[in-house]
Amino acid sequence: MPSLNRVDETGSGHPRATRELAGVAVPDTPLIAAAIEFARTHCEAYLFNHVMRSWLFAESIAQRNGDPYDAEVLAVSALLHDLGLSESFDGPLRFEVEGANAARAFLRGFDVDARRVQLVWDSIALNSTPSICLHKEAEAALCTLGVALDWGGWGIEALPAEQVARIVAAFPRLEMKQRFAKAVCGLCEHRADTTYDNFARDFGERFVPGYRAASMVDVLMNAPFDE
Repeated sequence: MPSLNRVDETGSGHPRATRELAGVAVPDTPLIAAAIEFARTHCEAYLFNHVMRSWLFAESIAQRNGDPYDAEVLAVSALLHDLGLSESFDGPLRFEVEGANAARAFLRGFDVDARRVQLVWDSIALNSTPSICLHKEAEAALCTLGVALDWGGWGIEALPAEQVARIVAAFPRLEMKQRFAKAVCGLCEHRADTTYDNFARDFGERFVPGYRAASMVDVLMNAPFDE
């Protein structure tokens, strides 16, 4: 691993050592190291590389913007944002919420105050809803920006092409498009009712035979009221 090279600050108010990863100076704390290993343990290789790239993109954008942010909260949020796609955390809720709940349980093993835990939860639960998350706290917005850049290329112009290429080379995509689509289609096949109000619906309608999402128009029109 690269050697420690400087000291930075996170929102916790304590000095933090950093290291260089794929050309990006990132905070190097026990919590972040544990989050990396937790993601590596519970995510398939393609998904682990995705969350690593998402973190590095988010951190790179944050550094270029120069606004205050809690780098530790941002790291944990990005690194754990797709736990809900792991078999380890399969459950009855939409996958973003299952992932947020898993991240909150993970944080119980560390000295993290309730406000920061809630911020991680919000960042993960809302990461695929940019119309909301981009207007929340800096860490939540940055997490969404990093994920969105890696997932759909949104905002890729914000970073130099050579920096993007360096991050992708360090954590290859490993057929990300096909494998992520397959994972989301699995939700549409086996937990369809958790996919009607998020982007997973698009995958079900495109790829899953027999998938039919409930219409919110029908919910309104069939409400048990006279008018």
